[in-house]
Amino acid sequence: MTPGAGSGWAPYCGAAPVPAELLSRWNFDPMLLLVMAAFVIGRQFHAGQARQRETTCAYASVALALFLFVSPFCALTSALFSARVVHHVLLAAVLASLLAFSLPRDRLLTTGSLAGWTGMQAVIFWAWHVPSLYSAALSNDAIYWLMQITLTGASFAFWSSVRRASPPSAVGALLFTMVQMGLLGALITFAGTPLYAPHFASTVPWGLSPLDDQQLAGLIMWAPSAAIYLSAALIIASRWLRSEARAAVDA
Repeated sequence: MTPGAGSGWAPYCGAAPVPAELLSRWNFDPMLLLVMAAFVIGRQFHAGQARQRETTCAYASVALALFLFVSPFCALTSALFSARVVHHVLLAAVLASLLAFSLPRDRLLTTGSLAGWTGMQAVIFWAWHVPSLYSAALSNDAIYWLMQITLTGASFAFWSSVRRASPPSAVGALLFTMVQMGLLGALITFAGTPLYAPHFASTVPWGLSPLDDQQLAGLIMWAPSAAIYLSAALIIASRWLRSEARAAVDA
């Protein structure tokens, strides 16, 4: 019996694997593959109207989704909370941004403010890391997909708003997101006791205690994920400053 199989948890990606079986744990959910295929076909119909960068971002988002939900990494998230945090960070910071940049600016979400979506993204991200809600998502497929859709959807709206915003506002929103995500990571890192019941019985085969795994997850959320938002803020700020410098020279 694999760890997790008898622990009462039935995550979407299957029972927690042991290291020896991980590479065999692909997820070929027909409905998931159908949705991905429909997305690719839909992009093909608009390929002639899209710029190269938009097309590249669209197909990169599909490749990332395959890694997150189809590859053995999906099963690994059933075993390790640290892998689940990587999954969530990639959803919010990378997949959502790729989707936002796969569309022309005039087709981006136009409802809501940057401040509103920045706050909404933070609330949703924190909510799904409340232990009780997290446990519910790993015991019910409908709640699991609600978690995936809300994390990705709110983050897509956030990145869409960042694209439309003025450079100072965009930089401020990205820095706020970096700070709030770092704070959540710090709280998880220094909790001092395991919080996430679905992983209490699944981390030992991977050489980690539940607390070690949780602390690693917190550090991932605290540092590498924050670096993504900081890098985006620095890119926007540098482009803005160069633009201002050119305008000053032209004047």
